[in-house]
Amino acid sequence: MSNLSRRNLLSLGAALGLVGATGAAPALAAPSSKAAANDPWWVWDDELDALMGRLLRDDQIPAINTAMGSWVNNNDSLPEGLPAELADWLQEVNKLPSWADQEKLRLAADLNRRWDTYQFVVYGIGSGIMSTVIPREAKSVYWSAGGADMQDRAAKTFTFGYDLNELNAFEPDGQMVVTANKTRLVHAAVRNLLPQSAHWQSVADEPYRLPISNGDILITFHSLGTFLRKKFQEWQIPMTPEEEEAFLHMWQVAIHLLGVRDEFIPKTWAEAEAQSAEVLTPLIAPTFEGRELAEDLLGLTAQVDLGVSRGFLNEFVRYVLNDQIGDWLNLKRDPASKEFIRNGFPAYIAFREGLIPVAPAGFYVFDQFIRALAMMFLNKGASPTTTPITIPTGNRPGA
Repeated sequence: MSNLSRRNLLSLGAALGLVGATGAAPALAAPSSKAAANDPWWVWDDELDALMGRLLRDDQIPAINTAMGSWVNNNDSLPEGLPAELADWLQEVNKLPSWADQEKLRLAADLNRRWDTYQFVVYGIGSGIMSTVIPREAKSVYWSAGGADMQDRAAKTFTFGYDLNELNAFEPDGQMVVTANKTRLVHAAVRNLLPQSAHWQSVADEPYRLPISNGDILITFHSLGTFLRKKFQEWQIPMTPEEEEAFLHMWQVAIHLLGVRDEFIPKTWAEAEAQSAEVLTPLIAPTFEGRELAEDLLGLTAQVDLGVSRGFLNEFVRYVLNDQIGDWLNLKRDPASKEFIRNGFPAYIAFREGLIPVAPAGFYVFDQFIRALAMMFLNKGASPTTTPITIPTGNRPGA
């Protein structure tokens, strides 16, 4: 854990919330090459980043996106029409790691199906909004192309989650391996494009002004997988040790496919909890970009009938996260909804888990709200396959 602690010290300004919308932390001194190789915040995707830079300069991305449109399932052959360099690279990485355990992955898939209702709450309301108070992530998203159309970006993000949680996610006829590699290509493009944005440069505290390091991907994992496990424990949703191990293994495989080096991936939940406590919890802070993104995400409810008021939604965010984050995001209070949620949602879970025999008052409010929330993030209720993950060619307009 020493490397993670050192990174925390390096970004102390961000950890204390001192890096705001108009200022940037001082430039970080580069560690020695040996130290950098052992520090996830100084590791990116060098080979792919260089390749993506050439593809962007040669204006090959539109043709690549067209070619990849038909590349969906894990057992699909690589699409024709890809540049030879890219095809060679994909041929090497488009497979599960040798240490992947299919029995654990299948158990995790069964768990995802059983937990899908809770996952929409934790991932959609919890992790989705939490991402807006992770300064590095919020700034990168806001100034990238995706930040200008949050409905589209949310749908694409949920495409990743949808494919990860499918029963056949890592099977030959599943889609997660391909989806992860498409996402990895997007990350490489963003690492080439964002440094060209003067607005992002003015607020970023990235080492060498490069976003989406291995460390950043680990933070995202903790805001998703580690956070979900913590909430399940708080909500007393039962998980056996074998189920917990399988759920962690699913995420280990997923972040490996995103390019995180195996030596940085937590081996146990104890290690994951320790990482999260060092690199996620102290990092969260409000930013201009984060507030704008949160309002965009919550504002999508105006286009979809969730069956609840905006005050209810605000209080649900506060319930899943906390009041400090709610205050940072200027989420107006709704005392009646607060009491309804804090008393009703635990009963909703208890009934779903068979712990109480009769559906509590408000059960259908929660049930319909969560169903509508899921459909909203799946691109206006359409199949997630209608929202392909495509490589960007620019940043936010005007950035």
